[in-house]
Amino acid sequence: MNRSRLIGGIAAAALVLPLAAVAAPAASAADMGTTSLASVLTGGQQGFDQDYKDYDIVTAAVLAVLKAKPNSPVKVLTDGSTALTAFIPNDQAFMNLASALTKKKVTTEAGAFKAVASLGIPTVEKVLEYHVVPGATILSGDALKANGAKLKTALPGKTIGVKVATSPASITLVDYNKTLPNPKVILSQVDINKGNMQVAHGINAVLMPTK
Repeated sequence: MNRSRLIGGIAAAALVLPLAAVAAPAASAADMGTTSLASVLTGGQQGFDQDYKDYDIVTAAVLAVLKAKPNSPVKVLTDGSTALTAFIPNDQAFMNLASALTKKKVTTEAGAFKAVASLGIPTVEKVLEYHVVPGATILSGDALKANGAKLKTALPGKTIGVKVATSPASITLVDYNKTLPNPKVILSQVDINKGNMQVAHGINAVLMPTK
């Protein structure tokens, strides 16, 4: 995927602590654009490559779920008029997960997607939902003030904790799964699709809603 195009305009999970504390002011909602995350994910050169810092695998996962289940809750990513924030794992994050799942080092994006897809569409769907919280457009400046927040995800009953540190600044997401590393927000890849109702922040590991 063309990384510069992707960074220039995407968006995956929202911070809620309470929601009003970190959400974009309601008065500005009418001024926000409606470019969807899905349109940005699929907007550039598609296909697996050797740039592990972009989002080819999560794009393929979204497309696979929507092909199998057109009315999946993941479809919210195609509706730019629905406010949401998402934390999207980069390709290296999925390769690391695939290596953990297969107990062998996975060195290609295609291999990582194959391992993730082998979990089955229902599981992949739940994993994607776990990265998305509809209802708020959260930019990085607000996220950095949200230490102790809970992420109320699109997956019913599942939340994610937020830990913010300073000097240096970092945002860690506390995963439901305790056997995998907690993802960190990649601060050089935040506020993707800024100016629109759907925004995203890149993360360096995949959130897993199962133990």
